Parts: sequence; C-alpha cells; structure tokens
Amino acid sequence: MKTVKFTLLASFSALALAACSGTEPADTTAETEVVADETTAGDTMVAAEASGDKTIVALAQSNPQASTLVTAVTAAGLAETLSGTGPFTVFAPTNDAFAKVDKATLDGLLKPESKDKLASLLKYHVVDGNIKSGDLAQLITAGNGTATVKTLNGGSLKASMDGDKIVLTDAKGGKSTVTAADMIGSNGTIHAIDAVVMP
Repeated sequence: MKTVKFTLLASFSALALAACSGTEPADTTAETEVVADETTAGDTMVAAEASGDKTIVALAQSNPQASTLVTAVTAAGLAETLSGTGPFTVFAPTNDAFAKVDKATLDGLLKPESKDKLASLLKYHVVDGNIKSGDLAQLITAGNGTATVKTLNGGSLKASMDGDKIVLTDAKGGKSTVTAADMIGSNGTIHAIDAVVMP
C-alpha cells in the first residue's frame, strides 16, 4: 500500500501568519477529471454553484446543506483559519451526516468547554493542499487501491474507490462516501461526505 503524505503546516498560528502576509502559495495541483458522483438528491451539497472567488467558509455558508458544519466551524474557532490563504481540502459532512451522530454527543461538542475537542474533530476533515477528486482517484490507483492522506489534526484517512465513488475510512474503521466533489473556492476545495469521520 502506498502512503501519500502531504506537508502539514506546523500550527494554525502559522497559517494565520501566512494569511496576514498576503503571500499566495503556488498551487501545483493539476486540473483533472471529476470522478466522484455529483448528485443533487436529498440532503447533498451541490457543486454547481462552486465559485473560485469565495473562500471555503463562504462556500459552506452559502449552502443550506452545510449549516451544521458552519455552526461547528464557528464554535471551534476555525472560521478565520479556513478563510485564510490555504490551500485546504475539506471533506465536509452534510447536515444528514451530522444527524447520524448521537445528539447528546453532538450537543456536547458544540459547548464552549469542548472547543478544543471539536476543533480536533473538524481538523480531521481537512487536508493541507488543494486535492481534486481526480487527483485523489489517481493516488488511489497508484497505491493499488488505497491512498493514505494526512489530516490537519495529525491523523490520517484512507481513501479507496467503490465503483466511481471515493470512500474514506477513518481511524475507527468508519466509512464515508464523497457525494459531491470539487466545489472550488479561492483557497481550496470542498468534497461533501455522507458521514462524520472520527479520529
């Protein structure tokens, strides 16, 4: 199995400094064909409104199916960071994905005293760099069916294919499917997923 490592920034404070400096990192990610299904059914984020002039946070705020994620990002104090220079790749749980989490657990995570725990969980959904679905599919192929990506909380997710869909496996063995891919923002890319991944 091939492990693909993405360079992580030392800390979110370093990200903030980079954002303040106004320097734009070069995007070395090639444009590739979209592999994951972009469906509009049910409670799925829609990629049709992807806009290169909106940050990842602004894209999420403009999508009604990401309201729980926006609430969580705000509660964790990550909105400013994820609005920074980046680039970031976010595997974004939809409202339905968050609805699968035990209500007491989710409510507990949204409390001020759980801010650090919530931030760690959300950073498990973020990868440093701008990774399109086609890029991820190529990494999976190169890794003989599996690619491992490092997340901003220091953990990793394993990506694989199920037909033409990208599936993520988290540290606890839970699986999540990309339901809408390649929502492009000015500082990265969002891929909607149907379950919250757990570190």
